[in-house]
Amino acid sequence: MIKLLRLMKGYRFPAISAPFFKILEALFELMIPLVVKSIIDVGIANADKPYIVKMVGLMVLLGLIGFSCTLCAQYFAARAAVGFSANIRSALFGHAQTLSFTEIDRLGTSTMITRMTNDVTQVQSGVNLTLRLFSRSPVIVFGSMIMAFTIDVKAALVFAVAIPLLCVVVFGIMLGSIPLYKKVQGALDKVLGITRENLAGTRVIRAFANEETEIASFEASTSALNVAQKVAGKISALMNPITYLIVNIAIIALIQVGAMQVETGILTQGAVIALYNYMSQILVELVKLANLIITMTKAAASGGRIQQMLENGGKGHESSTDTAKKDHHAVTFKNVSFTYAGASDESLSDLDFTVDKGETIGIIGGTGSGKTSLVHLIPRFYDATKGEIRLDGVDIRAYSEDDLRKKVGVVMQKAVLFKGTIRENLLWGKPDATDEELWRAIDIAQARDIVEGKEGGLDHVIEQGGKNLSGGQRQRLGMARTLVADPDIIIFDDSTSALDYATDAKLRTAVREMEGDHTVFIVSQRAASITHADKIIVLDDGKIVGIGSHTRLLDTCEIYSEIYYSQFPKEEVEA
Repeated sequence: MIKLLRLMKGYRFPAISAPFFKILEALFELMIPLVVKSIIDVGIANADKPYIVKMVGLMVLLGLIGFSCTLCAQYFAARAAVGFSANIRSALFGHAQTLSFTEIDRLGTSTMITRMTNDVTQVQSGVNLTLRLFSRSPVIVFGSMIMAFTIDVKAALVFAVAIPLLCVVVFGIMLGSIPLYKKVQGALDKVLGITRENLAGTRVIRAFANEETEIASFEASTSALNVAQKVAGKISALMNPITYLIVNIAIIALIQVGAMQVETGILTQGAVIALYNYMSQILVELVKLANLIITMTKAAASGGRIQQMLENGGKGHESSTDTAKKDHHAVTFKNVSFTYAGASDESLSDLDFTVDKGETIGIIGGTGSGKTSLVHLIPRFYDATKGEIRLDGVDIRAYSEDDLRKKVGVVMQKAVLFKGTIRENLLWGKPDATDEELWRAIDIAQARDIVEGKEGGLDHVIEQGGKNLSGGQRQRLGMARTLVADPDIIIFDDSTSALDYATDAKLRTAVREMEGDHTVFIVSQRAASITHADKIIVLDDGKIVGIGSHTRLLDTCEIYSEIYYSQFPKEEVEA
């Protein structure tokens, strides 16, 4: 949590001003029992009405000054807390953009969302209350004790005993609650993950009539959250009754000692009332402090989770050597193996092949054979666990992230479009692209009819996630976005699955006829999409079981021929 304070930059003045004004308010409040004492001992005792009126006026003035200080403190505390939380959210979001696929898999999407929303809100509340109360409460508590000693030492010893006991209770409960609230936030992650998954897959759940199972799963996770919150709540709930008990016992002792002192003439009645007021102030402040400690405990737990995420990976790829082109091989895999984080078995094993510049490579295999895993190694979405991958003869680890992303363009399996115009989505590929370049990419992606058919053309607004487009339209615009960047290596990761065969064929032809010497990887379940490729890589259980042209693989690779003839019956091919 302390490390996060660097994000208070830009809000240090309000962060300092808030406790300053709260301390001023507390000092003025500490003067009020002394004014009451004077009213009783001087004004009432001597029936001096002008003096009473003057002291009451002074008390009102102190109250107004204190109220003004409170308003200033509230304003500065809110400004600092909201600004601090905004900086944290910006830092978390910026950090999330630098995380590798492995790090995102390990953290989990639901966890990152929880930390960026609920955890940040907890920290914001904690900072707000801390700036307002954490400076005021100690001043009132210890100030009351000091003022009590100025009135009577013997009576003030009650304060000296009660305050350390209260500190032990408050801080003991706080230290015991922090790990419990961490468990609560972890349980909240699980609830959010299940909720997110169910909302995203509601059609699938209903299609399989699996509502009852999902409801049971959700209830189990919410029950776990409920239990964790109850345990943490019970510990925190001890704060108020214990502090009330100690303070009320102290008040009883104070009144008894004060009565004896008044009886012997050592103390005045006004002095006893002042001591009682100081003890009451301590009680009120400790109730506030107890609630503050609970909020601070939650904030500390949430702050630790936020800091953990900020310290988790996200360092990017830095260039370490000269990346000038050194040979004619566009891509080289040398004994490459890959294992997902946390997995026991390799997803890819001993991949060894080369791809020349300008070649088109088809990648095919059964479900789970490692096709997507293979192409994700090229732009370093994941790093190979063994072996070496080279682009233009240079190890991909020598490229900076920016250089690698400019060199390799990927059209993902799931086409993701962002809310905005078609133009804004396409400019992701190249921010300074001209309309001519955009239309060229649109034509190659066979998407001209989509754009021209929409009101506003390139300025037509796409809803979040492309909800106002069909699956095939999203895929084609996703391809156009990648093609605008004109990368040396283009990867189509099963990105034509929603296209009909005729559009798919036109797209492949247009890609082959593109200007420049582009190397193209096509991952597909359709044999027809890759039969034209210069080389076809056949994968089975993460291993290469065949590599070559279409005609050669039909004769030499049993798995490829099975896939091909399952889609094109042998009698139809021979006919």
